[in-house]
This record gives sequence, C-alpha cells and structure tokens, in this order.
Amino acid sequence: MLFEKEARLMDALPTDDPLDEKRKRRVELTRVEILGQADAIRNTIREARAETIETAQYFASQGVKRIIMTGCGDSLAVMFGVRDIFEMLLGIPVEPIQALDYAYYASRTTGPDTLVITLSSSGMTTRTVEAMLIARAKGAKTLALSNTPGSALMTESDRGLMIRAERKGWPTQASTAAIVLLAQFAIDWARAANPGDARIDILQAALDAAPGQVADVVEQHEAALIDIARLEADRSFYLYAAGGPAFASAMFGAAKVKECSPDQGLAIPLEEFHHYNSQKEGDPLFLIAPDGPSIFRARDTAFEGKRWKGKIYTIVTENQSMLDQYSDAVLRLPAVPECLSALVYSVPVQLFAHHVAMEKFRRAELARG
Repeated sequence: MLFEKEARLMDALPTDDPLDEKRKRRVELTRVEILGQADAIRNTIREARAETIETAQYFASQGVKRIIMTGCGDSLAVMFGVRDIFEMLLGIPVEPIQALDYAYYASRTTGPDTLVITLSSSGMTTRTVEAMLIARAKGAKTLALSNTPGSALMTESDRGLMIRAERKGWPTQASTAAIVLLAQFAIDWARAANPGDARIDILQAALDAAPGQVADVVEQHEAALIDIARLEADRSFYLYAAGGPAFASAMFGAAKVKECSPDQGLAIPLEEFHHYNSQKEGDPLFLIAPDGPSIFRARDTAFEGKRWKGKIYTIVTENQSMLDQYSDAVLRLPAVPECLSALVYSVPVQLFAHHVAMEKFRRAELARG
C-alpha cells in the first residue's frame, strides 16, 4: 500500500520531459506569483502587524543570546537573506543551518538562551518539524513561520507568524514575503530592545518601500530578461554567485531554474568561485552584486568569468558601473540597504527562470513539430 501511494505521488510530479505539461503549467503559474509578489508582501505585513510587534516584544524580554535559523530549500535561503539584519540590529549571533544538520548534529549546544526560528510553507516539512521539536526538547525558545495555520510547525512552536502568499507555481512570493516578515520582526525586536537606535527608522522606511521596488523591477527589467533567456535557452547549466545577504538570491536563482526547467543551476558563494574552476567556456553566470563590502570581489569574479570565456550577467545597484566592462549585460536595480538586498535582488533571477523555461518549451515544441 505504501509503495502504491509513493507511485501515485511520483506520477503527479513534473518530469524532465522537455514538453511535460504539468511542469509547463506550473511554470506559467510561477510568473503569476512573481507579478503578485508586491501585494503578497504588503498583505503579509498588514495582516501580521499586531502579532509581529507582540512576538518581538516577547522575545526581546527572554534573554536570548543566540539565534538559530533553520529550514530546507528556499526556506534555508530565506534565512541567509535575513541573517545580516538580525545581527546588525540585535547584536546577537545568528546562524542559518540546514534543518537535518541542525537536528542531527548542530543542536548539541542548544539551550534556554537559544531561539530557534523555523520556516516551512506547508508547516509539515519533516526535517524542519523535527528540528523544532529537538530544539524544544533541549529547552530552546521556538518561533515558526508558515503559510499554513494549524500545521504541526505552527501549533507545536512557542510562537508563530503567518505568511500570506500563494504557492500555485514554483515558490517565489512565499520566500520574499517570509524575508519581509522576518525583517519586520527584527526591526520590531530592535525597537523594543533599543528604541533609540537611529538605524531602526531608516530600515523601516526601506522595508516599507520594498514592495513598490519589487513591482518596479518586474516592469523595468522583464523585457531584458526575456532577451537573455532567448540567448541562453540552449544551455543546460546556469551559475549564480553572490556574497553576504544577496547569496540568498543566488540560491533562489539556482533553485528556480532547476524547478522550472529540465536543466541545472548552481549557487556559489562569491569567494568560493575563485577556489574552483567553477565556470567553463560559454557557461552563463548571474552575478548578484548590490553595493556593499563584497562589491570589489564581485568585480574580480566578473573579470575571472570573462577570462574563462563565460557569459556574465550582473545585477547591481543603479549607479554602479564597476562591473560593466566585464559584463555581457547589466541590470541596474534600486538602491536598498544591503541587509535587505535579497528581497529586491531576487526578482530578476526569478523572472529569468520562468522565461528561460518557457523558451525551452517553445523550442522543444518546434523541434517535435
């Protein structure tokens, strides 16, 4: 009976068939989700506002000295995207850890002064639920984020925050809405713990502006990304690199291209690109480089990528020209605090994944006649 159930589940999954209709439909819905991101972000913050403030005030009073952030897949990428704003505002060490690694290995030093934050859209991801339960068993405080009220993650954690986002296509807005919700939680915690911190109002204004910036990026850059998708649709391997919070965007980019198409994506931490022969001739590299301390290493990465005869597509802050001479195309995005960059700078790689997959479908249909 178990094997029959597993077989049915396997039959329901999209395949790597170039003309898989289930995958094509999900790719089509992914663009709908991308276009709806700004509204999902606004709805999440508006609907969760009171509970975010109350939850932040609660944890600010609990003597937390260490924060672990855990999840799987895109949920883990979200944690890399928000780590910096937590450490910057709260002065508390924060460590994103894959849920299995936390549950089976890294939970040994967990104690009452640890807060473990978990994220799962379904609220039922086995390893993430397991990580939360192990954290509780070791006396840690727990906070869960999910799209699903009444899920195991939400009901068994000390506190929970709800994400308001759709998951009809491959997930996009569930991740960006989670980034915003966690960033708002960090700001509210800082406001409760240190209301005189001048950075709070600056970051709040930047976070409030983010939904509009997300919508603007789609409007201003989708046409260019369609052109890039047409140029790169014959490739079977796509590279993504970034440093700091923007590495979350690289992780999203690799995940989306793998989900939307039959082909592969790989996210590489910016410095690690230089310690392996990461890029081969012709390989496309999406280099996500918002203004910040790692921009100079991003310039080195673009230079090396061209030296290896790769294709370089850079995503940079609006007035940044440092990488232009090494880039095949440059997408200039609004200036945002680097600690929030994963929110806005993920949009181009989401759009590319959709459009390159649709171009692959188009070419496969033509080839099949």
